[in-house]
Amino acid sequence: MPQMAPLLWFYLFIFFNICLLLFLIVNYFIKPFEKIVTASSHTFLKHKAWKL
Repeated sequence: MPQMAPLLWFYLFIFFNICLLLFLIVNYFIKPFEKIVTASSHTFLKHKAWKL
């Protein structure tokens, strides 16, 4: 039934918007992991950067 095609796309659009909204809300509240500071990261700073 071709009459149902606009409703199908509308429901898919609403479903996509809800999923995107949930994804953004979850990412807002989940904090990234803290960077682990090790001795190797401090020794990396002693080396000079390459010049091209």
